[in-house]
Amino acid sequence: MKKLSAILATALISVALIGCGGKYKDGTYTGTGKGAASEIKVEVQVKGGEINDIKLVDQHETPTLVQGVEENMIPDIIKKQGTEGVEVISGASNSSKGVLEAVNKALDQAKK
Repeated sequence: MKKLSAILATALISVALIGCGGKYKDGTYTGTGKGAASEIKVEVQVKGGEINDIKLVDQHETPTLVQGVEENMIPDIIKKQGTEGVEVISGASNSSKGVLEAVNKALDQAKK
């Protein structure tokens, strides 16, 4: 009986520890999406199982529109740890959708 209890306790601890690591594998992932004027390429950095940073690596969108995406939408994606519930930037909806698409493609690679 003691042996069974020890095995069950070990199994429960293992399951609990697996859940603590975040939902993404650590690393740097790239993804692309279609913006208004160009393809948008992002780099998503995951540390400790969580989104740590997102950079726009390559794009040829209108600079003022991209600035809004970088200043508002990217911090929101990091805060929410994904794109779900992140709103597009008014006036930059196609660029925003391109970034969301690119981030989703990068995160697909990072999923455990």
